Amino acid sequence: MGLLSGDTLWPLAVALAIFLLLVDLMHRRTRWAPCYPPGPLPLPGLGNLLQLDFQDLPHSISQLRCSFGDVFSVQMAWKPMVVLNGLAAVREALVDCGEDTADRPPMPLTEFLGFGPHSQGVILAHYGRAWREQRRFSVSTMRNLGLGKKSLEQWVTEEASCLCAAFADHLGLPFSPSVLLNKAVSNVITSLTFGRRFEYNDLRFLKLLDLSEDVMKEGTGFLHQVMNMFPVLRHIPGLSGKVFQGQKAFLYLVDELIAENRITRDQDQPPRGLTDAFLDEVEKAKGNPKSSFSEENLRLVVADLFFAGMVTTSITLTWALLLMILHPDVQRRVQEEIDEVIGQVRRPEMQDQARMPFTMAVVHEVQRFGDIIPLNLPHMTTKDIVVQGFLIPKGTTLITNLSSVLKDETVWEKPFRFHPEHFLDAQGRFVKQEAFMPFSAGRRLCLGEPLARMELFLFFTCLLQRFSFSVPAGQPRPSDHRVTTFIVTPYPYQLCAVIR
Repeated sequence: MGLLSGDTLWPLAVALAIFLLLVDLMHRRTRWAPCYPPGPLPLPGLGNLLQLDFQDLPHSISQLRCSFGDVFSVQMAWKPMVVLNGLAAVREALVDCGEDTADRPPMPLTEFLGFGPHSQGVILAHYGRAWREQRRFSVSTMRNLGLGKKSLEQWVTEEASCLCAAFADHLGLPFSPSVLLNKAVSNVITSLTFGRRFEYNDLRFLKLLDLSEDVMKEGTGFLHQVMNMFPVLRHIPGLSGKVFQGQKAFLYLVDELIAENRITRDQDQPPRGLTDAFLDEVEKAKGNPKSSFSEENLRLVVADLFFAGMVTTSITLTWALLLMILHPDVQRRVQEEIDEVIGQVRRPEMQDQARMPFTMAVVHEVQRFGDIIPLNLPHMTTKDIVVQGFLIPKGTTLITNLSSVLKDETVWEKPFRFHPEHFLDAQGRFVKQEAFMPFSAGRRLCLGEPLARMELFLFFTCLLQRFSFSVPAGQPRPSDHRVTTFIVTPYPYQLCAVIR
């Protein structure tokens, strides 16, 4: 046994170390290409993992940008990545080279949740025929269900009335608004996907919201990221099940809701929501193995729309109310504009935006300042591209730092302060800004952008029309500092909602 340890295991260990070193050198070869972006020196096998703070990745990226410039490279284990910062670099990559940067990098652990070549949902799907098919279907179906029309406006304003009633139930006493905002925004998504809304105390609805929160925590956790970089770890007994526990439970609940829709579907009536329309397409696609319309893909598309439409909008509204209690002068100006244009009786409508420049500026500035998805979702190049003079090879993962665009000091007058005048000209008219990219840009522009813009304006104006918001007496002034993971949220806070 001793001979085996000394004479056999040591050479094996040395051979393994040499093999891993050669693999590491092979994956570093891109760094030797002419004009490849500079970056910190990676460690063998680990890359730059130890140089990045996964609890606050945007801060780590900002520090590296100071050292290496707007376009720099990092290595996650053996995976090469290029980080793009600032309006010029991000626009060049996502818009000018949009066709060549629209892919997503492979995420090995998604296979554990049932992702296949034609079953990848919309958000994480590879850029190709299946993605185009599902994106086209989702956009056209949401339009048919009322997106951009009065019918969906009515859904949102009716839900806003339910939200206002729930706020009023607190009788002006302190409460945290985030849970109620989640419920209201989620009901808009369930109306679109399943053709129904839930009462705010519905037990299954509450479970859906709890599980969605678990999914967000799991997806942004350090262990999840490490397992994606080292897929072999998923073979450790029980580990994958623990990492994906919330995501699997969420998909099981989605399956239940889909099954109910299937049972209650009336073929003689138009689709009640996206699920009905998708199930119709599944029937048409039977016998076509290349179709992306399948039972397993339906659950992923529904989950994608739920997260894309619910999480970002509800967090943005949470930021909006926080900023109103921190800036009562801005709140008063918004309410004065609401009173002048809409009054206290009529419900807000999307057409009111044209006559409400200050409110529009505030809604946009909330999104810019909140900056809730600072590093965007990753992209991947499908061919060699050049950005800002640097060569980025085919197959490279791109991290587009949207925070560096929304806080670009060359564009915004006060990039790190809440300043609605960023979106107003000298005459007080609302102006769009090219550097306003909270929904990303290019081919992968957020699918839910039109719906989110509608919800943000209608929910915000309905709430400010009905209530004045303030810091609870005796409580310290809340902070506008950020809780940073993949999605940036404000620190938990309470407010008082007093009927005007």
